[in-house]
Amino acid sequence: MAWKKVADKGAVAAGKGKAFKVDGKQIAIFNQDGYHAMDDLCVHQDGSIAPGKLEGDIVECPLHFWHYNIKTGELTDYLKEVKLETYPVEARDDGIYIDI
Repeated sequence: MAWKKVADKGAVAAGKGKAFKVDGKQIAIFNQDGYHAMDDLCVHQDGSIAPGKLEGDIVECPLHFWHYNIKTGELTDYLKEVKLETYPVEARDDGIYIDI
């Protein structure tokens, strides 16, 4: 794995998520009590979860309302064994980095 700069600081508003393409992968970065990164495609129908509504550590997929924990990637309803890949995130002076 290697640290990659994904965005400038301030690119992801507090309490929101934003999708980025990193090394051919669609990654969602959330700014909720720090930055959190995970795969951006809901396993239900591959919709982007980045624009979903955040409540605490849970993001709601805007397509069909599945809920994921932004820190662990775990689906919190329906299928308990489903988990999206998460990535370490660092906010540095020159931007937001993820280890991918």
